[in-house]
Amino acid sequence: MDNPNIPILQIKDLKISFAQNGHYQEMVHSLSFDLWKGKTVGMVGESGSGKSITALSLLGLLGPQAQVKGEILWEGRDLVNLQEKEFQKIRGSRISMIFQEPMTSLNPVYTCGNQVEEVIKIHRKLKNKEAREETIRLFQEVELPRPESLVHSYPHQLSGGQRQRVMIAMALASGPELLIADEPTTALDVTVQKTILDLLIRIREKRKMSMIFISHDLGLIHQIADEVLVLYKGILVEKGNTKDIFQSPQHPYTRGLLACRAQDNLGLSRLPIMSDFMELGTKGEILAIPNSIEEIRNRFRSDPQIMENRRNLIYGQESILRVENLSKSFKSVQAVKAVSFEVFPGETLGLVGESGCGKSTLGRSLLRLIEPDSGKIFFKGQDLMELSPRSLREYRKKIQFIFQDPYSSLNPRQSIGEILMEPLKIFRLGNSENERKKMAFELLHKVQLLPEHFYRYPHEFSGGQRQRIGIARALALSPEFIICDESVSALDVSVQAQIINLLIRLRNELGLTLIFISHDLSVIRFISDRIIVMNQGKFEEVGSPNQIYNHPQSPYTRKLLEAIPGAQFPFHLN
Repeated sequence: MDNPNIPILQIKDLKISFAQNGHYQEMVHSLSFDLWKGKTVGMVGESGSGKSITALSLLGLLGPQAQVKGEILWEGRDLVNLQEKEFQKIRGSRISMIFQEPMTSLNPVYTCGNQVEEVIKIHRKLKNKEAREETIRLFQEVELPRPESLVHSYPHQLSGGQRQRVMIAMALASGPELLIADEPTTALDVTVQKTILDLLIRIREKRKMSMIFISHDLGLIHQIADEVLVLYKGILVEKGNTKDIFQSPQHPYTRGLLACRAQDNLGLSRLPIMSDFMELGTKGEILAIPNSIEEIRNRFRSDPQIMENRRNLIYGQESILRVENLSKSFKSVQAVKAVSFEVFPGETLGLVGESGCGKSTLGRSLLRLIEPDSGKIFFKGQDLMELSPRSLREYRKKIQFIFQDPYSSLNPRQSIGEILMEPLKIFRLGNSENERKKMAFELLHKVQLLPEHFYRYPHEFSGGQRQRIGIARALALSPEFIICDESVSALDVSVQAQIINLLIRLRNELGLTLIFISHDLSVIRFISDRIIVMNQGKFEEVGSPNQIYNHPQSPYTRKLLEAIPGAQFPFHLN
């Protein structure tokens, strides 16, 4: 059926519930929208808003624990309660999906070519030779380099962007009419992200496909979607034409999502957050706060004189950290190439670049978590390269590290209290268990967590809460210097704003010096006093945020700036 007067997909009063403790809890509430042939609907919201489970319901992939009610009309045919045998005729062939994390979606024991060929054989009934030829053609379409050889590569041998292109090729293998892209660029650098987004737009136009694009990044949604659906805790709070939503958002939640992007809040002392625009009532209902985005920005506008005084204070001192000709290689790859720089007390130095540029290696080398090959690291005049392991251990009290993934850096078998008290015990801080427990409660308070969180375990927390725990642990030994390695990159923009505000507040209150490592130039620009752009182990340029962003000297820096998602989208909000 191909009726131009009927949407290719109609969702009517969709309700999705999951069995919990003997009863069903509704996670998506009465969702309705239409998708027209050749158009793209952008679905946006924070983690837990119901975006992914809505997408999985369209493919019948929620499993037996889920209960789906309402109508999912695919070309007029209701997919709700469709038998699995019938669903198999639609899933993959007519409706296909690009999943969020390609490394976990691709089978590590099969080559990338074999995995795409399998889809072709199942849905298009091609023989081995024809399936291999079609796989190579698909790899060419998704612009993978050397497709004839890449079909023999395993997922671990590819970069993140290349793995995502393999996932796109697999999703396209059966020639679907609807492509669902679930956070397809979330874990990627801005430059790789841009190439994947541009690729999806070209493929959509070439194949005249419909698309559902799921993201928490409004910049990406603005670039690709014709219509936007804004979800909050399973409720569709706003929908409409993309231009209208971005120029004149009506719902306080949408305003909050737009307002908390670091890129659009230059010159503020802190980022706007959700609670500036909405709060929850006693029954969980959304209560709007009558603040416009401009009102919030004006309230937190930085005083230029205060900022000037801060710069004069920071750069009128001796450096706290001085690095001279630091190098580090891994086999034949030189990750850090004889770099030299200084960091001043109270400064936030932003270190930005793509994955593989050497920024995390440099950050870890400063603490000798990775032993540098050569060079000197002076912290308050002491060369850390000359210290014995025992002496270095004492210095690590003064320099701490916040890791990228708080979940993998927190021991799942320890309670939060045990995690926070462990460094206190190791360094013999506090005269008793009760005193250390009191210190742990104070740390929780500093990062705006509750006393009852002391007794819980890492899996019981959201990503943002786990990152706060990681920050609290870094603060346990009262350090002077903290290295933050991609500490907000995996978070929703609204949660990201809260963590950035927390780091700025702690820096100012505790007199901390920070190195902030990120591939997100918007975040780096907002939080940094000075920025280093790193590429292939070397420094491309160093300067103030305004110098780097308004007058970039390096072609590489210009490439990074051009790749920022939604850099040009309109912001005429009241």
